[in-house]
Amino acid sequence: MATAYQAPTAARQEQKFFFVMACVMAATIVAGFSFNLASGRSNFAVPLVFHVHALVFFGWVVLYVTQNALVFTGQVALHRRLGMVSAIWVPLMIVMGGVMTVESMQLHGGPPFFDQNEFMISNPLQLLAFGALTLSAVVLRNRSDWHRRLMFVGMAVLTTPGIGRLLPMPFLIPYAWWIAISTSAIFVVAAMIADKRRSGRVHPAWFVGIAAVAGTQVIADAIAYSPAGYAITHFVIDGTPGADRPMKAFFPA
Repeated sequence: MATAYQAPTAARQEQKFFFVMACVMAATIVAGFSFNLASGRSNFAVPLVFHVHALVFFGWVVLYVTQNALVFTGQVALHRRLGMVSAIWVPLMIVMGGVMTVESMQLHGGPPFFDQNEFMISNPLQLLAFGALTLSAVVLRNRSDWHRRLMFVGMAVLTTPGIGRLLPMPFLIPYAWWIAISTSAIFVVAAMIADKRRSGRVHPAWFVGIAAVAGTQVIADAIAYSPAGYAITHFVIDGTPGADRPMKAFFPA
């Protein structure tokens, strides 16, 4: 006997979308770092802190994909139990991100296609934006619509380093940082379009997330290009090899 086809519910469609997009964002990050490695722009011969940083951040990527997979496959109870790891993992990421920013600045002055003061201030503040979005999502875990969307925007922020390694960053000077951040917003725009098609409206959580990331960057730029921003940058790099490069972004040889 033929079985009547049943269209997937809106909730099921949404779960599938978030799982697929989690995989796409993870693949983007992996692709960026793999491309950097394959092109010879990076290697494994780096200080231990680089490896610890990679372990912590890629650990989060695995956790994020796993959590979306658990929801998609109906294992919600395990998803909730595993989700509490976020309360520990996110602060660890923020700390490691700050440590890596300082290490990168002192070791070689930071990426050459960013102004040093921009990288010094923007990188930690965007990590704080990620942390605020993600921990807010944890607090709102009983409101799944807000929870998964705020988590999504936080994850989109983390795709920026991967995207930056795929873009021709030196050719984007002096707008390289803003372009990389804006490109990561493509994931959020795709999610907003999916919302509109699925339910006829765009969930307000997306606007909150975009405002948080964009507002953080505006504040970061205001600090970075103020006397305080330059003073912080000099405090970190003076007397180290990082001070040997220009403060302004430059096209690497």
